[in-house]
Amino acid sequence: MLKAKLSSKFQFSIPKAIRENMALEPSQQFVLVQRGHIIELIPVQSLQDARGSLADIRNADRKSRDRSDRSVV
Repeated sequence: MLKAKLSSKFQFSIPKAIRENMALEPSQQFVLVQRGHIIELIPVQSLQDARGSLADIRNADRKSRDRSDRSVV
């Protein structure tokens, strides 16, 4: 398990192994999502980079979503 320490200015560094594995770049932006006591960092992709990434989604994949992700109508 990799760890990161929060500085006195509320900053932390992403460990090198994760940066290299995900090909993260300096100044890259992230969306932060809070789920209870968990904070998710989601790299922001340009529309060109994301193009075609949803092409293989099937209805069966919807079962893997968390119930809290679903909106109530």
